[in-house]
Formats: sequence, C-alpha cells, structure tokens
Amino acid sequence: MSELTKSPAIKQGWLRALLIVIPFIIFTGIFQAIGMYVWSIISNQDFLELAQNMANASASSFAVLQIFGTVGTILLVWIFTRFIDRENFVDIGFSIKKRSKDILYGLLAGVFMMGIGSLLLYFSGNLTYDTINFNLIGLLQAVLLFIFVSINEEVFVRGYILRNMMGSMNKYIALVISSVLFMALHLLNPNLSLVAIINLFLAGILLGIGYIFTKNLWFPLALHFSWNFFQGPIFGFEVSGTNTDSLISHTIQGSELLTGGKFGLEGSLLATGLCSIAIIIFWMVYKKQDIVSANSETI
Repeated sequence: MSELTKSPAIKQGWLRALLIVIPFIIFTGIFQAIGMYVWSIISNQDFLELAQNMANASASSFAVLQIFGTVGTILLVWIFTRFIDRENFVDIGFSIKKRSKDILYGLLAGVFMMGIGSLLLYFSGNLTYDTINFNLIGLLQAVLLFIFVSINEEVFVRGYILRNMMGSMNKYIALVISSVLFMALHLLNPNLSLVAIINLFLAGILLGIGYIFTKNLWFPLALHFSWNFFQGPIFGFEVSGTNTDSLISHTIQGSELLTGGKFGLEGSLLATGLCSIAIIIFWMVYKKQDIVSANSETI
C-alpha cells in the first residue's frame, strides 16, 4: 500500500488543523525574516533598520517578504499534507480541471464589489476622485504581491484548516471556525475597527463558501487576489489597514462606518452589505452545482 493511500497519522481532522497553527506562525516568521535579510542585501540596507521600519517599507520589500512567507507556508502545508494527512499536496484544492468558471467568478466578484462600493461612496458624496497615476512597474509589483498574499492565506486557511475541519464536523460549522481563524490572522493589522473585524469574518465565509462544496481553491484564490488588488492598487483604498500605491487617487470624507476610514473599504458597512449579498449569491451558485453534480452521478 502506498504511503499516500494510508489513513492519516492523526485521525481527527480538527486536531490536524489545530496542530498546524503554531508551526504556521513560526514558519511564516522565520521565512519572512530570511526574506528581509535577502532584501537588506539586495537593497544595501541595514537589516536591523529595515526590520524596525517595516511600517514604512517599500512595495518591493513587502513583495519580497510576502514571497518568502508564502514559500514557508507552502512548505509547512506540504509537510503536514504529506506526512500527517498522508495525501498529495495538490489534493488540498489545486486541480484546475473544469475550474475556469471558478476563477472567472472570483475575479469578477472582487472587481464588482470594490467597484460598486467605490461608486456608491462617490454618488453619496463621501468620495472625490482626484488623479490617475499610471505606474506600470508599481502595478506589476502589486499583482505579484497580492498573488502571493492570496496563495499564502488560502493554502493555509481554506486548503488545510477548512479541509481538515470538514473531515471532522458539519461543513458549515467548519466554515465558521475557519472564518474565525481568518479573522484572527488580521487582528494585528493597523486601523482595525469593530466593523472591520465583522467584515473579515464575513470575508472568510465568502472565500470558503465555494470550497465547502468543491474542495477546490481556485475560486477563493481568484476572489482574494481580485478583492485586494482592486481595493488598493486600482481604486486607491487601504488594504486591511495598509497603504498601497494606486492607479486612482481619491479623497474620502464622512463617517468611517460608511467609508471604512483608514482600514479601507473592507472596514465599512458597505462592505458588510456587499459581502452578505455575495455570500448568498455564491452559496446558491455552488449549492446548485453540487445538486446537479450529485444527480449526474446517480444516473
């Protein structure tokens, strides 16, 4: 019998999900430190000064740190998947067959939610467009950065945590627990508010709603990237409290409950409504697909 067809080394999926959390924090920290050291050499900066001023770091340095952190996450999840779950790494949700619709759904959902939110703020008088600042290099750096952000968080939260939780309990309960963890991963972000915390939980639900039916990562990967990229580098909002260079610069005024303030649009009541609507829509989409798939298998 092949090792990858054996039962998991730890039978309880919830326990496997719990055991990876602390190693995840350690691996991510170590690999980001390595990335910071590499960047200090490339950019000819002092390592300690660079570490102390990460809040004001350049987009390039953030991208390097994110790439190294993602490598650490992938390595850790591969180790757990290979030796604890005794499965192939691709089985966490990387099958691309017949998943073009998932990628399209995710990309369009991010564009529409950020675009609609931005337009609602504009027509309500809470947002004024200022200038267009086209910087191809900056946009390419942002694409790279947010691709790795989405891979890092989706592989860990949906690909490993949610997948293993689903093996131990009702998939909706697993979705809620994984969304609480997703929210917790962002609690140290700057400019956090109560509405932002609620929306981070809702974002976890939205990102996982397709996974509980498909066990495939392409929808959450595409949505996570699109949400971040269009929120920050395109429409000019902060991304989870972090500033980014953007194509469109604007001025925000009015209540932070409506605008999201310095946390970004995802910290607003608009995002609460948009996320809630999107959750319902994609639950219906993937539930219907699940029913059709189940019916076709019984024929």
